[in-house]
Order: sequence, then C-alpha cells, then structure tokens
Amino acid sequence: MKSLRKFLSLILSVSVILSVCSITTYADVVWPENVSIQAEGGIVMDADTGTVLYGKNIHTTYFPASITKILTALIVIEQCDLNEMVTFSHNAVYNVEVGSSSAGLDEGDVLSVRDCLYALLLKSANESANALAEHVAGSTEAFADMMNQRAASLGCQDSHFANPSGLNDPNHYVSAYDMALIGQAALHNETFMEIDSSLYYDLPVTKRNPEGARIYPGHKMIKKNLAEYYEGCLGGKTGYTSLAGNTLVTFAKKNGMTLVSVVLNGHQTQYPDTKALLDFGFRNFQTVSAAEYDTSYTSIENDLTIAGLATTELYGLEIDPDCKITLPKSADFSSVDSQLSYEMTSSDPSDAIARINYRWGEREIGYSYLKLKTLDLQSADNIHGFSDEINLNLKPAKEEVPEESVSLQGSSMESIPGESISGRSISAENEPLTDSPESSEPLPKVQSAPFRIPAAVWIGICGAVVAVLLTVLTILVRSYLKKKEEEDRMLRRQRRLARLEDVGITPDEFDSLLERRRSSYTAKRPPKRRKRPLRRRKIRV
Repeated sequence: MKSLRKFLSLILSVSVILSVCSITTYADVVWPENVSIQAEGGIVMDADTGTVLYGKNIHTTYFPASITKILTALIVIEQCDLNEMVTFSHNAVYNVEVGSSSAGLDEGDVLSVRDCLYALLLKSANESANALAEHVAGSTEAFADMMNQRAASLGCQDSHFANPSGLNDPNHYVSAYDMALIGQAALHNETFMEIDSSLYYDLPVTKRNPEGARIYPGHKMIKKNLAEYYEGCLGGKTGYTSLAGNTLVTFAKKNGMTLVSVVLNGHQTQYPDTKALLDFGFRNFQTVSAAEYDTSYTSIENDLTIAGLATTELYGLEIDPDCKITLPKSADFSSVDSQLSYEMTSSDPSDAIARINYRWGEREIGYSYLKLKTLDLQSADNIHGFSDEINLNLKPAKEEVPEESVSLQGSSMESIPGESISGRSISAENEPLTDSPESSEPLPKVQSAPFRIPAAVWIGICGAVVAVLLTVLTILVRSYLKKKEEEDRMLRRQRRLARLEDVGITPDEFDSLLERRRSSYTAKRPPKRRKRPLRRRKIRV
C-alpha cells in the first residue's frame, strides 16, 4: 500500500507539473510564410523535430523519379552487410528504360553491396537498384512490398512504390510530405550519409570497364565549383523522367539546424526552388533544446504536495536534453503549448515516464521525454530502495552486517588451529623448524628434494591459471549483466504500460485533480515580464 501511494504520487505530480505549463500563444507572432516556389509540390522540414516549416501541396501525389532510390538505399543498408557480394542478373541489367541512368554494369558482374550503393546514389544507376532489390528480396516485386512497408513505418500515408528505381509506373507515386519523412530517416542513418555525401567513388573492374570507373554525384549543390553550390549542403538525390519532371531531395545544415527539402514536378527550377526553401528555413527558424527552456515545472517542485507526500520525497524529474523543438526566431518559448502523454511505443526510450508534445498554435513543433533525473551515488540507495518497493519481483537487498558481529558459521574459532580474529591461519606444516626448548641439541638440516620445480615455473603456472579464471569470470559476469539488463528493461516497460491501469484512477477523477491544481497555481503565478532589448546610444563626434 505504501509503495502504491508513492507511485501514485509520482504519476500525479508529473501530470500536474506538465499541465500547468500550457500557455496561450501570443497573437502578435505569425508563422513565417514569406517564400514561394515554382514547382508543383515542395516542402522544407526540420530534420531534428519533423516540423514542417513550409509546404506547397504537400499531400498531393506526384511521380518521384530517381529520388525513389533514397528509400531503396535505406532498406538495403538496414538489411545487408556492405561486404556482401551482389551478382547482376539479366533482368537487373536489361529491365530498364532505354537511355535511363546507368553505371555501365553488365550481366554477370559481381560487386559488393557497398559498390552498388555508391553506383545507386551517386550515379543513379537503375541496374544497381534492380540488382540490390533482387539480392535483398529475391525479386524487384517483393522488394517493392518491403518499400511500402518501410514507408508506412515512417508515417507515410500518401505514397505507393512499385519498383526500386523510380522509373515511370502508374502505381509509383509519392507526396512531398512522405518524401520528407523518408529523407529524414535517411539523414539520420550514418552509413547512408557517408555514401550520399561523397564527391566521388572508384568502382571496381567490370566487363565494360576493364580499368574500373570513377563516378561522381549528380546533385550540384554539394559541388563547390558549380554555380548551384549551397554552403552547408550535405547531399541529397536528383531525379528526372518525362512524366515526373525534375525532382530533388536536399539535406543541409547551418547553425545547429538541419533541414531536408523536397521539390516535386519542377520544370528546370529544382535548384532555385531548393535554395529558396533552405534560405527560408535557416533565416526564419531555430532549433532549440526543450530542456533548456521548459523549466517551469521545477518552480513548483519544492512546495507541491500530493496525497500527503511532498514532491521532494520523490525522484527528481528532467526533460530529455537531446530532444529539440522548432521555433520561429521572432517567437518566445512562453508561446509554446505542451501536452503530456502516457501512450508510449516500442521506439520510445525505456527509461521515459511520459512523452511531452509541443505545439505552437495549431502546428506540431517537436516532442521530448520526461525521465527520472540521474542522481549522485549518495542517492543510489534511495533509488534502489524505491525500486524494490514498487517491484515485487525484485529480491530484497542484503542487510549489511557490522564488523563487530562477524563470526564463522558452522565452526568455532577454537576448532581451527592458528586461526586469528582477522581470519589469518598458520598451520603446523607451515611453521618454521626451531630448536625445542627441552633439548639443547640442534635439529638436523632438512635436505632439499632432488627434482625441485623452479620458482619461475610456479609463477608462470599460477599466472596462467589466474588469467583463465579471470577470463571465465569476465564472461560469466558480462552474460549475467546482459541478461539482467534485458530483464530490467522489459520489467520497466511492463510497469510503464500498466501504470495508469494499476493506480485505478478514473478519467473524471484525474481531470478534476488536474483542473484544481492548474487553477490554484495559475492564480498565484506572477505574470512574466518581457525583456526589452538594450538600445545603444549614438555618440556624436
């Protein structure tokens, strides 16, 4: 019962704390929209938060052309080792449109997955897309099913994929928003970005290229010697077919902010449109850590009491410092609304208590997680004690025994000759030979054995035995810790999913408690003052 009260107090305190942080958005701050593009569809998104900064027809579907290969490469990287070997079949090489992009590979060529990915992303080789699809799924049709499943897992809702290359097909289409989600996932994959950002790559010897071949990326914004070069561009993917027009996905980073832009159905304006989108994003927005600004819950932490227990008796809480939100540069964090959610998924951190969703007006601008604060070693005992109370499956901690009460069980100290209080023992066999006090004649000297083992050999044997024992012990400890960590992780997840159900709180009771706490806190909270910028006085000379 006591442990249940503490756990209930923790849940309620978190709910009240986060609920009182919601503040009405200032009406005088408007979301920037001072940008336009000529392409039919386009979007620029903050890759760290998923916030859409600007969009045009973002849920309208278009043919994607070769930007499809971003999803193809992402799936291959997730499914394969880069050193696996890929054999190019007749279908992979010749089941492409005449005149489409190619790396000059032929039937029977054998390349590594790494080589094929470079050909796919830098040269936009359609035969490489087909060969990789067959290597992963057995056929291009089966791989297309994997593409649709992976896209759905990323949150895509408007798109459908029919092939790994992006060649024209009535059932192959995407929206700008879905393509931005795919680009966001690829941008966070280190292997993908290592390949995609390369300025050149040397393919191995093949039938048509007996001396190998050096390939270069098609995206012009990463090439410093071209007029389209954009400072901070990390890479991306180009695309073109007669039906799709010009398509372009671009990744760029400046001042701690990472953007992904998508242009669909452009008409030779893909680069000016992309530059306009990126300039708009970097000029008008900023990515900030939610933990650095959302500190309002700590102001009531010291005097808040729920269910008879002060929050100071509970664990400290902190917002995940790695989570970020996107804000207009002209906006203040006080205009942000936050909402607490206990609906956690398998992709959320295992040590998170709840998820905080941030909104700016009607726009979602990011999210963070509420976690138990990392405490120092002096508080470790309290942490383990609380965990033992709320977790009936954990074994109770062993009681410490004072040194004064240490005794040997199962035997008496008097029954062990030479035993001392400190645990040291000297047996009769180890005692040195001395003259007996009852005899004045010296004892004869003991002669050494004829085949005595040298001390160095004994040291070597002992060292080897110790090394083997340490190795075995290390393996056992690591195995135990890994198993214990997995059990603890699963246990934490089960507790988290069952918290609301276990505490037995009805929705009406919970809402009523939140409303009372919100009203009492808002009534005594002093209004915030806006900081006025310092004005520099002009000095006349």
